[in-house]
This record gives sequence, C-alpha cells and structure tokens, in this order.
Amino acid sequence: MTDSALHALAEEAGISVEWRDVRGETHTVAPETLRRVLAALGIDADRPEEARAGLRADAGRLPPLLTCPVGPDGVAIPGAVPGHRFRLHMQDGLLVEGRMETGWGGEARLPAQREPGYHRLELDGGHTTIAVAPARCFTLADAAAAQGGRRGGEDGRHGARSWGLAAQLYALRRRGDGGIGDLTGLAQLARAAARRGAEAVAMSPLHAPFAADTGKYGPYAPSTRLWLNALHADPEAALGDLPAFGDPALEAAPLVDWQAAAAAKYARLRRLFDAHIDHPDFVTFRSLAGATLEDHARFEALHAHFYGADPARWHWRSWPDGFGAPDAPGVVRFARDHAREIAFHAFCQWLADASLQAAQKAAREAGMAVGLIADLAVGTDGGGSHAWSRQREILPGLSVGAPPDIFSPLGQDWGLTAFSPREMRLGGFTAFVELLRAGFRHAGGIRVDHAMGLARLWVVPQGGTARDGAYLRFPLEDLLRLLSLESHRHRAIVIGEDLGTVPEGFNERIARAGILGMRVLWFERRRDDSFTPPAEWTPEAVAMTTTHDLPTAAGWWEGRDIGWRERLGLFGEDHAVAERERATRAEDRQGLWRAFLESGTVTTDAPPAGNGAPVAAAAIAHTGAAACALALIPVEDVLALPEQPNLPGTLDEHPNWRRRLPGEAATLLDPPEVGVRLEGLVEARRRVG
Repeated sequence: MTDSALHALAEEAGISVEWRDVRGETHTVAPETLRRVLAALGIDADRPEEARAGLRADAGRLPPLLTCPVGPDGVAIPGAVPGHRFRLHMQDGLLVEGRMETGWGGEARLPAQREPGYHRLELDGGHTTIAVAPARCFTLADAAAAQGGRRGGEDGRHGARSWGLAAQLYALRRRGDGGIGDLTGLAQLARAAARRGAEAVAMSPLHAPFAADTGKYGPYAPSTRLWLNALHADPEAALGDLPAFGDPALEAAPLVDWQAAAAAKYARLRRLFDAHIDHPDFVTFRSLAGATLEDHARFEALHAHFYGADPARWHWRSWPDGFGAPDAPGVVRFARDHAREIAFHAFCQWLADASLQAAQKAAREAGMAVGLIADLAVGTDGGGSHAWSRQREILPGLSVGAPPDIFSPLGQDWGLTAFSPREMRLGGFTAFVELLRAGFRHAGGIRVDHAMGLARLWVVPQGGTARDGAYLRFPLEDLLRLLSLESHRHRAIVIGEDLGTVPEGFNERIARAGILGMRVLWFERRRDDSFTPPAEWTPEAVAMTTTHDLPTAAGWWEGRDIGWRERLGLFGEDHAVAERERATRAEDRQGLWRAFLESGTVTTDAPPAGNGAPVAAAAIAHTGAAACALALIPVEDVLALPEQPNLPGTLDEHPNWRRRLPGEAATLLDPPEVGVRLEGLVEARRRVG
C-alpha cells in the first residue's frame, strides 16, 4: 500500500497522520504505527479500499445511539428518509409521532427535541436511542440552588465563590482505619471543612485495584473504574457497630505499608463475610448490580487463583485456555466450584459502596452543596478486570501516554488501556455511559483525569517507545453531550483536568459545555513569564495551588522537588541541569512573591528559601482570590507540608501514594495556624464573590 493510501485510511479512521510538538515542529507518524493503531480499531490496513468502504457504511447505518442537544436543530438520522413516519417513546412514557423533516443537505432529521433524556426512536427501517442533552453540565449554581441557599441566607455567603479541599484518601487518619485512610475518615474531614464554609471535598481515585497484588496500589492504574477499592471501606457503614479493629503501629506510621495493612484489612473483611454472608442488604445489592459485579468478582477470584500459584500468570492473557473471557467454559466451571470466594469479592464491593454513600451523605448533611468529587482515571491496566470483561470495548495492543514535550523529552507511556472510539459508536456508547454512572454514583461531582482524552488520546503500540505513538480522535461532541445528560441525572458537577498539551479550541469547548477546567498557580503565567493576577484567571475553571503530581507550595519554595529529582537522577547525567533549575526557581520565587504583593495577599518581604510555611498561606489566599468559580486547595497546602504525594517518573524511589497526613481527619483543621490559612482563603473567596 502506498503511504498516501495508508494516510487517507488512517485519517478516515480518526488517526492523525501528523502531530505538532510543543516547539511547533510537525512530525509524521510512522507507517508501522498507523498500521498497528488501525489494527487495534479492527481495520485491515492491507485492504484500504474495503476498509474505507466499511467505515463509510458504518457512518451511513443507523447506530444504537445518537446524541443531540436540547434546542431547535433536531438531529440527522442516518439511513432514514425525509417524510417517513417515526414513533418516539419519550423517557417519561409519552409517545410522540410524526414525520421526518428534511435538513439543509437533504438528510432526514428528527424534529427539534426539548426534553432531555434517553428516548427510543422507532422507524420503518429500525430503531435507536436518542440521547437529548442539556446545553451545559450541571453547574455549581445548580448545586447551590438545589441546596436551597441555606448558607447564603444564614451567613451572608450568598453569591460568594465556592471553595473546597482536595484530599488523598489513603493519607487520611482515624483511629481504627488499620493504616490506610478510609471513607469514614473522609466523612470526618468533610464535616470539619463544611463547618468552615467548604462546599466540596475532592478525593483521589477510588477505583478497584488488584486485590491479589496489593503492591500495585497506584490509584491511576486500576483494574477497573467500574468498582471500588475495598481497602477504603469502613464496614460499619453497612453493618453498624463492630468490634474494635486496627494496628497501632500501622496507623501511626508516616507512610502507608500497603501490603501489611491490606493483608490485615482483607483478613478482617473475610471474617465479616463469614458472619454476614446472608445479610439481606448484601443479597439485594448483589442482585441489583448484576453481571457487571459478577464479572469483576470472578476476575478477582481467578486472578488470586492463577497469580497466587504462579507470579508469571499475573496478566489474564497468560491464563490457561478456557479462562480468557467471563463466559469462557473454564470460567463457568470455576464460578460453580468457587462460588463462596466470588461472593466474598462481591461482599467487599457492597461494603465499599455503602461506605461511599455514607460519606457523601455526611458531606451533604453537613451543608455542602456539592460534597464529594470523585476522580475518574484516564484508563485502566490492560491486565485488569475491565480489560478482561469488556474486551471488545478496549484498544488491544495499545497503551495511553503523551508525546515528547519539554518536561518529558522521550514522551510518556502510562501503561494504560482505553476505550476504542470506533467501538464506542458501534456499541451505542454503553461502556462510556456505564463508566460515567459508576463515577457519579454517590458523588456530587467528578474530575475527569486528562480531559483531553474526550477529544484525542496519544496511543502507543506495545513494544515501542512513547515517541512511536499517534493521536487517536474521539467523538468529542457525543461524549460532552452524554456527560451533560448524566451530570444532570445525577445532579453533579464536572471538572476536566486540562493541563498539558491541549487541542486548539478545547478549553473553550468544554467551558461552553459547563465543564470546569483547572488553573494551577505554577502554570498561570503571562507571555513574559510573570505570574497572571488572580483576577484574570479563567472564570469557568477550578483554581488550585497545586496538584498531586506537583510540588506543594512550601515544597516548591524550598526546592524539595528539585532536590528529589537530582538525588534520583531524573535530570540525566548533566549535573548542571539541577543548578540551572535552582537558578530559575530563585527567579520564580521573586516573581511569585511580587505577584502576592500586587494581589494584596502579602505586605511583607519574602521569607528565606528554606521557610515555605508562610508561602503556603500566601499561595492559598492568592489562589482563593482567583476569578474561578471554585477553588480547591490540597490538604497538603492547608497544612503547609513540604512533600508532594506523587513524583512523576518514579516508582518506588519516591514514596508515591504513601504519605499520611499528620493528625486525625476529624481534627486536622483545628490547629490555629491551619485556621489562619483557611480564614485567608474564605476572605479571598468572599472578595471575589
């Protein structure tokens, strides 16, 4: 096949043949990469004309689901004929009948839709679902109105810009948590924050990891995003008062010992399972959850069985024949012979679900308009539950990452798999909607990690380097409409993590969709590299001092991140790089303090480089003064901690996802110095409002 034919096929399939780096240089994707990405989409590059004909046939065929916005334009119906009759079964039970209209291009169009929801369309030639979406996602204003403006009437905050905290769930402490933060600790923090005026608490991902491999605890590389991490469950949320549990040594440690704490937690869960296997609420939960839960529970039991016997069989593709899918003969026999073990993993999910529900209930009852904001990771581990049980939905042989940039000259391969955009359309977006519903369940909002993935993902063929990837386009308009519809159905806000290389016009598009972008203090710069005044930050966004992947305010000021990267060799063999970084940081310190002075956040001289605590207070107040609709401050900055939760580019060299917070979750905000920082935030938000 000629390169031109391959390029034409790739573009028609949604693969960008060229990409532009951060320096503005254009690169052409290698032919082998295009072939492998096409193969992952189920397209044969060796038969380009047949493949292109198949793509055009798919586009002209009535799909299982079509999206359209509420409004005057209606929606084009592939395969339909203008003037033919239709029957539209509305979500509320009403029946609407009529004739297809003729669009500007002669296509058949369903008349304008005014009622959001999932409606079933019947035509002479078939049927489909019409997902009619509100123009914007559920907003903070909607949440405040739903809350009834109680706080606004009582404490004069009506119209003030909202604020909240961001917490790493595992880092929270409470007596009896067994050494890993749990959802009752999160509920305690939420109550404490609500008393001080917070409207939300954003949490680290709660996705299910691998129960049989507790050393794989990174929250952004889960086994599945459809179910929860049972290690964060508090069984009392479902079972009431229970005998005391905990290990004082594990609970007092400065770092989470994931393997030791998980072993103790799972041992407790098994004892509780033995005592409560017939609990009526568990029986009901399992029945309602259906096949999705059973598939995950079966995977967990199988993974423990095969990986426990042979570490080389960690990945499900290495399992024996007959176990490669949920309905495979070996799996059916295993489920029959190991029914109790499978029930145990379903029981764990019941406890986790009840714990999350109780935490959100506590946050809302404490007066928060939003409550918990769940974090939705960009993908899952290809060896996990979701990839095993939903093989048609994912991209086989590809992983998600990022192209080379200034921060990562070799690019990034995150080792995650993601949905196939082609199968999304052909499958009626079932997988995406299922994912959204799992994320919105028991939450007042979700944060979409790497939100640019709604428009495109950098995909890397397995065995290649991150430089050998390509951008794969996704149906952005459809995904935004489904996000909007589901956010309204769950009365929850949406935040999109839009940091990094962003497609042109993407930020403006998600803003129109009511999705809040993210604006981080370190990145808010003008063209001359000076810090942007907070009054000029994007209103349709969340203001943050930092994120889990970046240094804390105190740590940035003290240069802790530079020290870590130097010690771990992340600057390469050029020892002058670290010194250049320190020189740049010294200039940035001056620029940041000058920005604090100009915003009125501080009035004194800058503290020395070794004293970051005053900077944390100033950074919080400065960020709180941003024009953004919501300010989310990481707890690490509220406490003026110098170390960040995660150092990208490291595994075990830095204690990623292990640092615990000093003090109990219920009283974490009580120290006077913490109160001063929060008062500065509240006052800054009040001035913005």
